Amino acid sequence: MCSWTAAESDMVVKNRLVGFLLWQSILSSLIFLAFTITIVSWRSATAIFVSFFSFHLSQLLFSVSLSTVLSPQPKFRRSFPVLLTAAAVSGSLSAVSFCGFNGRVGFKGFASGLFYASFYVYKRRWVLQFPIIQRPLFFSFKMGIPSAIIRALKLSAAAYLFSALLLVFLPHHFSTDLKLGNFFIQHIISYAACFSMFLCWELTHHLHQVLHTKRFIFAPPKGSAAAETNPSEPLLATLEESSPASLLKYLAYLDLCMVCENNVDYWRRAAFFEETGETYKRVAAVCLRPLEQLASKLVQGFEGSSDDKTFSISDQLQSPTNPRQNSKCHELVNDFQVYTWSARALASLTSRSRREDRFGVAQLSGSNAAAISTLIACLLAVETLMGKKISLQPSHQLMGAFSTKLATFSTGRRDVRTGKRRDDPLYSKAYAMADVLRTSIYGIVSAFHHEMLTSAKAGLLEKDWITSSKPPFGTRELLLQKLHLFLDFQAS
Repeated sequence: MCSWTAAESDMVVKNRLVGFLLWQSILSSLIFLAFTITIVSWRSATAIFVSFFSFHLSQLLFSVSLSTVLSPQPKFRRSFPVLLTAAAVSGSLSAVSFCGFNGRVGFKGFASGLFYASFYVYKRRWVLQFPIIQRPLFFSFKMGIPSAIIRALKLSAAAYLFSALLLVFLPHHFSTDLKLGNFFIQHIISYAACFSMFLCWELTHHLHQVLHTKRFIFAPPKGSAAAETNPSEPLLATLEESSPASLLKYLAYLDLCMVCENNVDYWRRAAFFEETGETYKRVAAVCLRPLEQLASKLVQGFEGSSDDKTFSISDQLQSPTNPRQNSKCHELVNDFQVYTWSARALASLTSRSRREDRFGVAQLSGSNAAAISTLIACLLAVETLMGKKISLQPSHQLMGAFSTKLATFSTGRRDVRTGKRRDDPLYSKAYAMADVLRTSIYGIVSAFHHEMLTSAKAGLLEKDWITSSKPPFGTRELLLQKLHLFLDFQAS
């Protein structure tokens, strides 16, 4: 039996943090040496050594503070004041390391660091962005270098102007009287120092993103005893026991999604279909849980403005007066990545079970019906969030057609497809989530299309593919009619 302890799970994140600090120190050294050789090569060896040590200390302070705020979720974090303070102090120390000890230089570095941290928080750059395609670390880092240089140039120019304006309000003893030539030289050196500092921070941010969003394989080495007995335990234990907002949880869902979708780790996916069916039930449960929570949270967000929760949701979305609704609905933005990975993994695993499930554990356990029902229920909830009105058509109509119309509003209100709502992260995430859910459902329907059509002709589609329990959103009749649309490839 393979055991996966909490200490082993924590080491995954700790090892990445140590690797990040190590590579960050190498980047800082290269940037400092390049600045010293090209700009201030006249310094003595002792002065260069002291500056090198103080610069590394400033970068370590910034990197550690950056690690405290970076998160896979875009929720506001209480540690932002720590980042603002650390960036200001680090900026001051870096400026002094580059240009020498001077009160004026230290203040400009302090202001530049505060400016950078404020921009960082305002742009929500603390959110870890997982790449669509997982590449080797070197190529992932190399791809971000040009954009880091361009952003550092723009930010350093803005920060330099910001700090120069602040100097106007400083006491007289901060000002300096220089000849015209020395004046320009000092400003060139000062701007070069600001650019070098920001470039170092931009590369540090990019390095942190690359290292912490790299896939981790939650499995014992292939060929080991643990791999032969229970290779799925490390992954499932992490998914079931780690905290919801932790980086470890996100890495586990990423690994699960890639195992289900790709054939590189076929031996790991084959272990999901072991004879007892317990492993498959656990895998299906960890995929279903986030989707059920999404539908439940959206339902809670819809409550309060209408007695008819299913059919009159669109009007609620136009009014910002319900903070409870808004906070619940924005859970789609906070956990969007987990929801998409869960839907993709569940759909891929269900589709592949048709050919790879030798013991029929997916069908016998009822996981296939639970998967299609939950995915359709989530799609209905997300489409309602997008502003679509849902109505149940009479059963005598062809295939029980499911009418879904975009909501329109009275004069004076904007249509949901126009206006400022396109700039709302909730609006864009809802559309992206709907696309993922439709693609996932179509993947299952395509794999089991013949079986579903046979059940539909026999009048057993609801019994075979819709769970008997109450769905997290809508009704069983709504789910059945939506499934008919997918069978006709008319769902959009």
